Amino acid sequence: MMGLSLQSAVSAEPVVALAPPSLDEPAGTSHKEVAVFAGGCFWGVQGVFQHVRGVENALSGYAGGQANTAEYEKVSDGDTGHAESVQVTYDPTQVSYGKLLQVFFSVAHNPTELNRQGPDHGTQYRSAIFPQNETQEKVAKAYIAQLDQAKVFHAPIVTTIEDNKNFYPAEGYHQNYLTLNPTAPYIAINDLPKVESLKELVPTLYRADPVLVANPQ
Repeated sequence: MMGLSLQSAVSAEPVVALAPPSLDEPAGTSHKEVAVFAGGCFWGVQGVFQHVRGVENALSGYAGGQANTAEYEKVSDGDTGHAESVQVTYDPTQVSYGKLLQVFFSVAHNPTELNRQGPDHGTQYRSAIFPQNETQEKVAKAYIAQLDQAKVFHAPIVTTIEDNKNFYPAEGYHQNYLTLNPTAPYIAINDLPKVESLKELVPTLYRADPVLVANPQ
């Protein structure tokens, strides 16, 4: 994702307007929950969720592998089991897990692409959900079935639901990348259109000012 390929210069990933999940997490009193999503380069996924109302933090990192390989140079080889991921801390009284899934599938990435997103190829760019509890797993599975049954995409969803709950923050220079580098060709072509699509497709969840990672290390 560090370079700009000819393919990435053609167009951004398509987005699809989706209905929210029929099954969602029940309303509760907790004001802080965590979700982990992988959908290609974490720059764009993080950038989208930073503009979602109710999200308190969106941290780029790695999930699916072991602690000793959770660093960019190793993950980029594609053989660590890790996927570039984003840990989303959110307030369930403002935005539900189901709504986050709606954003994930409709705007943040293309869930029909296997081990790739746009110009990026490899298992580290796979579409994956890492449920943090049984409710999240149940809601995610039901939503994938709902979307496949509705045939809203041109191909079947290939998103995996993985049981590895460990998440490792990425290096500081990867945090807030979209906001800090809006004129970078990769961001301008592949990721900024996703933020605009969030504003257009799910305006009730969009906020103009992103919530940024504070003091990334």
